[in-house]
Amino acid sequence: MDDERRGTVASEAAVHEEAPGVVRIDHGWLGTPGLIASYLLTGDEPALVEAGPASTADAVLAGIRAAGHDPADVRHVLLTHIHLDHAAGTGALLRHMPRARVVVHPAGAAHLADPARLVASATRIYGGRMHELWGDVLPVPAHRIDIAADGEEVRAGGRRIAALHTPGHAGHHLAFHDATAGLAFTGDVAGVRLPGCAYVRPPTPPPEFDPSLWRTSIGRLRALNADRLLLTHFGAFDDPARHLDELQRRLDEWMSWARGEAPVGDRAAFVAALRERGDAGIRAAGGGPAQLEGYEMAVPYGMMADGILRWLSRAGQG
Repeated sequence: MDDERRGTVASEAAVHEEAPGVVRIDHGWLGTPGLIASYLLTGDEPALVEAGPASTADAVLAGIRAAGHDPADVRHVLLTHIHLDHAAGTGALLRHMPRARVVVHPAGAAHLADPARLVASATRIYGGRMHELWGDVLPVPAHRIDIAADGEEVRAGGRRIAALHTPGHAGHHLAFHDATAGLAFTGDVAGVRLPGCAYVRPPTPPPEFDPSLWRTSIGRLRALNADRLLLTHFGAFDDPARHLDELQRRLDEWMSWARGEAPVGDRAAFVAALRERGDAGIRAAGGGPAQLEGYEMAVPYGMMADGILRWLSRAGQG
């Protein structure tokens, strides 16, 4: 990570204006800057895009205050999907946002209201690190949840924001488009791209990874002709065409490899081979040890391998 960017994300407030009226809040997850972002829309009736983990709820609240707003004034929390790094902190944040409503995909609403199954599934994966990583996942009152139909517009943060169903990374994924400002808040459907490196990674976790649906969603993002993509992992990027082309190319390359010479019958060997390919790509894009570690933290190879292997198995190819 270059020193200038590090200085921005690791500042005391951990906030940065990415576009007029759009403040990025760095969660500083696990003490590391530049991995998870929320975006505060600072217009009338402020809105927050992404809640992030419950373990970083205090950092989000501090970021809202550092941007000059009271968390109690936030009126919307827009969630791209309910994976723990994007939504686990929603219930905790709402305790400080008494008037806020939560916007989510129809398939995600039930898990917000009753996260017990989601937490149980995640605990099987993360075990004793569950609380350290994600914090206490609190339920969201059902009466405060708004389900977003595909293309539905939400008035949030003084803007008209369209909620777009964009499956592929997850079946219940939304992207949020501010057509007037030329901004697209992409969650994970536009991939992962960390500071200090141009490398774009498709995060492919189980259980809902689907490369065919993802290709369609990438095409939908491309058709927006947005000026700027705002990624949860991490930050704003002003080269949407190149970014999405690289994401599509790498997704296609990985799936061609997985269907061909990849050692799909041996999970450990598959993870190691995927790591070799991924790390080589990061280095080729100018990344060093900090980026190698950051990409692994943001989306671990083991989890990506499990998503690809599960999809291959369901497709009868592994």
